[in-house]
Amino acid sequence: MRSRIEKIGLIGVGLLAGLLVSLHFSAVADKDTELPLPVEELRAFSEVFGRIKSDYVEPVSDKKLITEAINGMLSGLDPHSAYLDADGFKELQAGTQGEFGGLGIEVGMEDGLVKVISPIEDTPAFNAGIKSGDLIIKLDDTLVKGLNLNDAVKRMRGKPGTSILLTIVRKTEPKPLQIRVTRAVIKVQSVKSKLAEPGYAFVRITQFQEHTGENLATALSNLHKQSNGALKGLVLDLRNDPGGLLTGAVAVSAAFLPKDALVVYTQGRTEDAKMRLSAAPEDYLRGNGKTDYLKGLPEAFKTVPMVVLVNGGSASASEIVAGALQDHKRAVILGTQTFGKGSVQTILPLGNNTAIKLTTARYYTPSGRSIQAKGIVPDIEVEDPATAGMENAFRLREADLDKHLSNGQAEDKSEAAKPATTKAQPKSKEDESGKAEISEFGAKNDYQLNQALNLLKGMSILRGK
Repeated sequence: MRSRIEKIGLIGVGLLAGLLVSLHFSAVADKDTELPLPVEELRAFSEVFGRIKSDYVEPVSDKKLITEAINGMLSGLDPHSAYLDADGFKELQAGTQGEFGGLGIEVGMEDGLVKVISPIEDTPAFNAGIKSGDLIIKLDDTLVKGLNLNDAVKRMRGKPGTSILLTIVRKTEPKPLQIRVTRAVIKVQSVKSKLAEPGYAFVRITQFQEHTGENLATALSNLHKQSNGALKGLVLDLRNDPGGLLTGAVAVSAAFLPKDALVVYTQGRTEDAKMRLSAAPEDYLRGNGKTDYLKGLPEAFKTVPMVVLVNGGSASASEIVAGALQDHKRAVILGTQTFGKGSVQTILPLGNNTAIKLTTARYYTPSGRSIQAKGIVPDIEVEDPATAGMENAFRLREADLDKHLSNGQAEDKSEAAKPATTKAQPKSKEDESGKAEISEFGAKNDYQLNQALNLLKGMSILRGK
C-alpha cells in the first residue's frame, strides 16, 4: 500500500473555472486494449476526417481535428473526463498547491450553459456576489452557448488584474445580471478556526489542498491551548467545500478517527483503481518523508463531541470525510444533502505537457455506500433560512449533470436503508427590505452553526449526566 501511495495522488472534485480540477497521478493499463479494433467505426472516422480536410469551407489543421476528436471522446463519457492542454494541465497542478489564477468558481455545464456549483470563499467571484446556481450565459461579448466547458474556462482565465464581464441568469432575478469580476492570483486559506463560544471550537475547511492536514493539526493544537484543554464540542464546517486532494480528506478524517479505521475505498476495473485508505500515516503522508503531523495531537480530538456541517456545495473529498465520520458514528452530520461527486479521476500524461483526465473508479464510504450521484444524507436536515426552499430547486448536483456516472449500486428505496434524519425548520431572519439576511459561514448569525452548537450543548449535558 505504501508504494502505491508513493506513486499516486488522488483528487476528487469538479472542474473549477480556471482554478482547480480533479487529479490523481497513476499509470493505468487498460485490459481491453488487446480486444479487436472496431474496423467499421475507424473507417467511418477516417472518412469524416478526410471529408473535413477536403470539403470544409476553410482549411483545418490536423492538430485541431485530432484535438477536437480527443475532446469529443472524453466529454461524451461523463462530466469529469476531459482533455487537458498544456495550460490546463499546468493550472491543475498549481491548483493543488492552494495558489492559482482565475475567478474562484467551481462550474459545470447545464443545457449548454456554464452553471456555478459554488463560489470559493475569499475569491474575486465570491466577493463580487456570484452565487451557487447562477447560469453564466455570456463571457464579455461571447455567448456561452456553443462553447464546451474547457473553452469557457479558458476564457475566464487570464492575467491577474484583468477583468471579465459575466452575464448571469439567476432564477430569483427577473432579468439577467451583469457582474464584472477582476481576475487574481487566488490564495485559498484551506483551514480557518476559532472558538465559536467558550469550550466550543469551530473549524472550517474551504478546500482540500496539499497542506490541509498540517494546517488542521496546527489549528486543532491552537484551539486546545485556547480552551485550556477543556473543549466540550467541535463543529467541522465543510459547507461549499468543493473537495480537492484525497490525501487531505484521509488526513482530516484520521485526526478524529481511531488509528487504522477505514476512511474510504475505491472500486474500478483495474487493480490500480482498487484502493483502501485508512487513518494511518502511510495513507495520508504518501511516503513523502514528512513527519506525521497528527502524531502529537491531543487524544481529546478522538472523542470530543462533533457535528459536521454540509450542504449541496460539499463535494468529493468533503463527502468522503462526512461519510467516514458518519459511518463510524464519530460525528453527527447536520445540514442538507451533499453534491454527490463520488468518482475518481486519473490524470494520464500524453507528452508535450498535455494529459487526459479519465474517470476510473467510484468512492465508497466505510460501510459500502457509493457517494456517486447521491451524496451524503445528513443525520439532521437543517436548511439555512437565507436559502430555505431554494436549495433543492436551484442547487446543481452531480445527478443533474448530463451524462453523469451512475451510483453503481441498486437503489434501495426502503426506509431502513436510509440514514434516520430529523428535519429542523428554520425561522428566517429578515432585514429591513424584507429579504432573508444572508449568513456568513462562521458568523454569529450563521443559523446552521448555531443549531450545531445547540446540539453540542445538549450532548454535553447528556454526557455530564
